Amino acid sequence: MFDTGSMLDVAIRRADGQTVVDLHRHDAPALPVLPALSGLLPNGVRRGSTVAVSGSLSLLFALLGAGSADGAWCALVGLPTISAEAAAEYGIELSRLALVPAPGPGWSTAVGALLDAVDLVAVRPPPRLAPGDVRRLSARARTHDSVLMPYLFKGDQWAGPDLRLRADEAEWSGAHDGHGRLIRRRLVVSVEGRGQASRSRSQPLWLPAAAGGVETVGVQTVGVQTVGVEGVDRVDGATVSDLAPLTARAG
Repeated sequence: MFDTGSMLDVAIRRADGQTVVDLHRHDAPALPVLPALSGLLPNGVRRGSTVAVSGSLSLLFALLGAGSADGAWCALVGLPTISAEAAAEYGIELSRLALVPAPGPGWSTAVGALLDAVDLVAVRPPPRLAPGDVRRLSARARTHDSVLMPYLFKGDQWAGPDLRLRADEAEWSGAHDGHGRLIRRRLVVSVEGRGQASRSRSQPLWLPAAAGGVETVGVQTVGVQTVGVEGVDRVDGATVSDLAPLTARAG
């Protein structure tokens, strides 16, 4: 829980939850996205919104990248530490990145304070987060023109986000007959939302791409073999291969 005495969130909504009139809504410019994500988010990421992400930590960092490179401050709460090399691949500026790896019992208080001051706040929700805290944090983001990005591992829940982005159908490329390094991964990323963003869209992406970062699928690379990921070990709901971009690349 956190103190909401100084925050007044006034909005008129339809029965389906769509905001009709929000007296605190500002016309702040949307945060940019990387070119490869523009087909999914043609208008960027709207300030004041809650964007739930699942299926790939690389997708989460790609969403942070363009905003960070454009001057936005970012925060990671309860998530693995990103390496300097991986941050550079996605455009995340470490000098404008706040890390809170273990906020403890004051999770909601820490996230609420960051939403007051930071443009993009990516969080791993703790188990059994109270529905009231979910509503208050989304309202806090809306009031302060920040963006709240809960990252959902398997089994995690976040009610009523403005957008949901999910990565599925992962296939790695680069290994030949069981030998060699995995160099890039093909994902299908889908997005759905509420109101004007209610039309579902999906797009295949290389994430990470062979040179790092994210690219649209379409350029064929000679001699690269694609392999599935069934049976890959999982750590706390994430595949080991998904955590690889968070640590420095070898070689």
